[in-house]
Amino acid sequence: MTTSLSGYEMLAFIVAYILIMLIALVLHEFAHSFVAFKCGDYTAKNLGKMTFNPLAHIDIFGLLSFLFIGFGWANPVPINSFNFRNYKLGQRLVSISGIITNLILAFIFSGFAFFFTDSLFETNNAMLHFLGYFLQLGFYVNISYAIFNMLPIYPLDGFNFIKSFLKPNNKFITFMEKYGTLILILFIITSAFDYLYSYFLLGIEYVFFGFWGLF
Repeated sequence: MTTSLSGYEMLAFIVAYILIMLIALVLHEFAHSFVAFKCGDYTAKNLGKMTFNPLAHIDIFGLLSFLFIGFGWANPVPINSFNFRNYKLGQRLVSISGIITNLILAFIFSGFAFFFTDSLFETNNAMLHFLGYFLQLGFYVNISYAIFNMLPIYPLDGFNFIKSFLKPNNKFITFMEKYGTLILILFIITSAFDYLYSYFLLGIEYVFFGFWGLF
C-alpha cells in the first residue's frame, strides 16, 4: 500500500495510520472498561480508565511496536474480577469485548472502503487520498489488532477468555502465565504472527468485502 508514494502521499498515509491506530487501541480498551463496569467492577471507572482519552490507555512501547512492526498493545485496563456479579461470565465478556469492538470497527470500515476508496484515489485531491487511506487502514489495523488479541498467549485477551473455562491449576494456564510473555516476544521476533495474520486476513477480507458486494 505504501509502494512508490510521493512525499504528500506518504504523509497522508502515516497520519491516517496513526489516527486509526489510536482509534483501534482506545476503543478496544474502552470496551474492556465499559463491559467490566456493566458487570459490576468499577475499578477502571474509578481510576479514570473508562474514557476515550488516548493518554489514559497508550503504552509507549506498545505504541512504538504498532508504528514500526504493525501490531502492538495499550496499557491493560485494571480489572478486579471478584467484583463481577457473575465471576465467570464477567471474565468472558470482558475478555472478548475488545476483540468484538475491533471486529465491528473493521466491518464498518470495510463497507466504507468497499464503496468509496476507488473513487477517492481516482482524484488528485490530497485530502481525499488521506480519507481513502483512513478507510482502508480502518479495516486492516482493526483486523490486525483483533487477530493479535485472539492468540491464546498470556497476557492477551484470547488467553484470558480460555482461562475463564479452566481451573486455576490447569497445566496450560500455569505454563502460559510463566512463559507467555517470552513466547509472545518470540512470536513477534520470528514474524510468526505475519503468517497467521495473512492466513486469517484472507478469510475475513473475503467474508467482509464479499458481504458488501451483495449490495
